[in-house]
Amino acid sequence: MACFLVPMALAIVTSLIQKTARSLAEKIKLWILNVLLWGGVILLAVEHVWHGEVVPWPPFLTAMANPADVPVMIHEMLTVGIPMSVVTLAAWGTMLALSRYMPRMMLRTTAHVEKPLTPR
Repeated sequence: MACFLVPMALAIVTSLIQKTARSLAEKIKLWILNVLLWGGVILLAVEHVWHGEVVPWPPFLTAMANPADVPVMIHEMLTVGIPMSVVTLAAWGTMLALSRYMPRMMLRTTAHVEKPLTPR
């Protein structure tokens, strides 16, 4: 129902940080996280519209039309939205770590090769 609202809130915060703290955003490659978050939000929003859970008239979320469905919606945000955001953050962190340490590892493993592999 509303699981995409959690990554959307995180994407809004990271977009604001990217616009205000440009040097920090460039250093930690915040644009990658923003692409991951906004891409996921758009796909989830389209999926929810497709299934009729999001509509173009107020209250926009069909779960908010019935007050009895609000706790179910909040439960979904806590059990689905937060883990999705954490996994996205972990994927971004893994990409940062790999981009930082892989070139060093490649240099270290190829430094001992003195002769070319192909005969001349």
